Parts: sequence; C-alpha cells; structure tokens
Amino acid sequence: MNKETANLIEQHFDTAFAAPDGGAKLRELILTLAMQGRLVEQYPNDSPASELLKEIETAKQRLVKAGKIKKPKALPPIKTEEVPYKLPQGWKWVRLGTVAEVNGGFAFKSSKYSNDGVRVIRISDFDESGFKNDKIVRYPYSDNLSIFSLEANNLLMAMTGGTVGKSLLVKSLPEQMVVNQRVATIKMATGVVPEFINGLIQTDLIQAVIQKAKNSTNDNISMGDITGFFVPLPPLPEQHRIVARIDQLMARCDALEKLRKEREEKRLAVHAAAIRELLNASDDSAWHFIGQHFGQLYTVKENVAELRKAILQLAVMGRLVPQDPNDPPASELLKEIQAEKQRLIKEKKIKKPKPVPSISQADEPFPIPDNWLWVRIIELAESIDYGTSQKTCDDSSLIPVYRMGNIINGQLIDEGFKYIAPDTDELPRLFLQPNDILFNRTNSYELVGKSARYTGPVEHATFASYLIRVRLFDALLTPVFISQAMNAPYFRSTQIEPEIVQQCGQANFNGTKLSLCFVPLPPLSEQHRIVARIDQLMALCDALEQQIDAASGKQAALLNAVMAQV
Repeated sequence: MNKETANLIEQHFDTAFAAPDGGAKLRELILTLAMQGRLVEQYPNDSPASELLKEIETAKQRLVKAGKIKKPKALPPIKTEEVPYKLPQGWKWVRLGTVAEVNGGFAFKSSKYSNDGVRVIRISDFDESGFKNDKIVRYPYSDNLSIFSLEANNLLMAMTGGTVGKSLLVKSLPEQMVVNQRVATIKMATGVVPEFINGLIQTDLIQAVIQKAKNSTNDNISMGDITGFFVPLPPLPEQHRIVARIDQLMARCDALEKLRKEREEKRLAVHAAAIRELLNASDDSAWHFIGQHFGQLYTVKENVAELRKAILQLAVMGRLVPQDPNDPPASELLKEIQAEKQRLIKEKKIKKPKPVPSISQADEPFPIPDNWLWVRIIELAESIDYGTSQKTCDDSSLIPVYRMGNIINGQLIDEGFKYIAPDTDELPRLFLQPNDILFNRTNSYELVGKSARYTGPVEHATFASYLIRVRLFDALLTPVFISQAMNAPYFRSTQIEPEIVQQCGQANFNGTKLSLCFVPLPPLSEQHRIVARIDQLMALCDALEQQIDAASGKQAALLNAVMAQV
C-alpha cells in the first residue's frame, strides 16, 4: 500500500465522521482501496493469482470427473478494453464464476410449507445484517434438496424484487437451511477468501451492475450477471492481509460511529432537558443555560426543530413577551367578534352557529395570563368549511387546488398542484382568501392535524375535500397568531390526538371537532407583539439551520477533497 494513502486515511478519520454520511463514504473508500490493491503492501514472495487460478481449475476438473459438480459453462474472457483499472503485480482479473460456484435456489411450493422440516431461506428472510427470524418457513427435507443446501461461508444474494442485489455472508448456520428460488448461493473455491468477495460486492465495481438491474423494469439480476461479475483477484496471502486490514479499519469506523452517536444523543438529551425546564420554570434559568451553551446545542437541526416548537409553546402560554396592563382584555375583543358575528347572521351572510359549551378552568390545557381567554375556534371563526371533492386534472391554466401534501412544517408550499375548472359549482364559495387557515383532517396518524395559513391572492386557489378551511374574523384579530397556536405542541397533544379516529388504516378528525378545539386569545395588541417576537426568533432558527448546512457543506467538501487525494 502507498504510505501516503495510508497516512491520509489515518489523518482524516475524524474529518470523515464530521461530514454528513462521512462514515458511509469512508467505508466505501476503504473497500475501494482494498479492491485496487492499495490498502496493504504487496509481497513479491507471494505466489501470484495466476498460480492460484491454476489450482482452482485443477480442483474444479477433479470434482467434475468425480461427478460431484456439473461441468461449468465457459465464461467469456475479460477483454483488455473492459478492464476497469490497472491491478498490482501478481493480481488477475477474473469473473466470479471462475472462482466461485454460483447456484440458484429451488422453487418450493408454499402450499407444502410446514412447521417441521428444513428451514427455507427466501428473499425476505435475510439482509446485510443477518437472518430474519420473525417469519420462518420450513419444508420436508429429502436428499434431492442437498444441492440447494446453504453452507457456512457461502454468500447469499437476492436476484429479484425491490431489494435485488442485497447480500449476506453466512458466517455460521444455526440449523440446516435450503435456499428458495430467486436467491443465489455463491460458494467460493478453495483459495478464495469469502470475506474478500463480500467486500468486493459492496464496492461500486459490483454495485453498478446491480444498480443497472434495479433500474430495469423487472428489478431482476440474472445468474449470468452474477457469474460475470468482475473480480480483481490477489494472491491468497494478500487476500488474508486485505481482509484483516478491512476488519481493523471497519472496527475503527464502528467505534467512531458509536462515539458520534453517543455524543449526539447526549446533545439532544441535554437540550431536551433545557427545553422542558424552559417550559416549566418560573424564572429565566433555562434561557440562561441555553444562552451559555448555544454554540454546542445548536449544531444539529433536531435541536433547532425543538427550539421552534418551544418558541410557539412559550408564545401561547403568554411567556414570550410581557403583558401590558393598558391593553384592553381579551374578553372585550371576544365581545367585538361576537357582535360582528351577530351582524353577519342578521344580514344572512353566515349561518347562526350552534351553541357551544363554555370552557371550565379544569379543562384548560395550561394557565394563561389574567387578561387572556381560552376560547373555542368556532368562537373566532366566520366559517369552517370542507374543500372541493371535484375531480382534478393537470391543466395549470385552471384553478390550483391545495392538498394535504402542500402543508409542510406549518407552511403552505406552492408546488405539486392539481387543478379544477373555474366554473365549478363550489366556486367562488370555496375560493381561498388571505389568512384562511387550512387544516388536514385525514391522513396517517402523525400527519392529521397539520395546518397552515394561506397568504396568496383573493380568488386564485381553492382546496381539496380532505382539508378544512377556518376563516377567521381577521379584521378583529391576528390570524397569524391563531395559526401559530394551532401549530404549537399543546394543540396537537391536547386538542387533536385525544380525538383522532382510526379507520381502515387512516386517521380522521372532522370539522365539528376542530370547531370545538381550544385556543388561547390574548388582547389584540399583544397578539401583534407575540407575532413580531416569533418572527424574530424563527429568523434566528433559520440562520442556525443555514449555519449548520454551511458547516456540513464545508465538512463534505473537505472530505471529498481528501478522498480525491486518495
């Protein structure tokens, strides 16, 4: 091995593990160098691979003559122009079928699976980490199945399906096993180290062939593909040295990954504790702690995401800005909203809502300032409506329809639209207006309840039936604050999750339940102050995430530069 290459790897282990996906890239580099003959030194006294190939061929002919194996089909030679790269002295390019026996599995009939018998290994029964033992199937054993038996140090490879190309080096067998169809068994010839071939399969040299098969219409890799894999074969002693060095370096990668994971988990745990203290404490000690350790805590996006949640939670608790005793109380604001609602009912512009139960102090999710009120969403809403159920199309000249996929992290994303005709009966009633809040009422459990505020132009877009629109009296309050309250942690944990209904694999939450959800109502002036403060703090979070991305980019660029040198 080139000493400069060895030194670069040694010097830049930490560089690799500081970069995004650096561990995976370093592992890939180690295996690539190994297969290029650049991981360990070559010894001139090693018997060359050409001699090893002669021994393998002699042993193969002996087995054919004894009737133990069939005479293998001749493999096409590797032409000079096909060689991927130059090999060290003493190595040889061969095809996998030259140095290994490759067999397919048996087409077992699932109707004959039983509780007793030999274990059958199907594609779903293994991955790179080992055997999966949750759905074991068995089959009555007979001698004609012996050629499909799995042995220690065999390699398994999936030949079809979404996981085509996945492989497992079977180090030991817990019991007798046979291999099902579309699973290839690769048995190395004497003189070929199984761990060396296992490492080779994980490199781009082989993965490129597998990836090409994955990109085909059938997700299928043939026996011809597998037997035709290019193998850069070193002398046997060097194979052992390479495998030992790979094991040594991979163990170091394991240790560094464990250390990094522990460090990240500690950082997340410390931050989580600080946030809990921040939400529960009556003083500023937690803020002080966060300020002292800001640089260490906010080097990962997970902590920034938690900070965003804490900002919204503090906002709805009345702890983000001070209260002003000169502000008219929220009770006066609620009276104005009720008066406006009565006026619209009298003018027959909205329907008279059903009476709603009052909120008792015992039902309040948490205490709020004295001049605030807990109210139900329906008390602040001009209307609550389901979206259009009209069939949509891809004609972008028509009216865009917001769907549940457009709501991401409390924001409406203007992409991936479907469209409906402007003369649809539900329009203009279901046109969106600025400050309308869209709420996702059906989806997977974790996505039900996400919401966002519309900020686009009037009569420009509408929304789908699995969304609910909340239109507030926006002239009398700040819809931004209500939208932020609906994205605060308390809203999901206390208002949404207890009322979600699971049906046919889908979670559901209807408009009636939404109308009765609790939100805190501060005085109007304080709503404005809170929104302004949230904007400031969210801008800080944006800057933190940009810094993390920039640092990650620099680390990735440094790693790529090091790898390019190697």
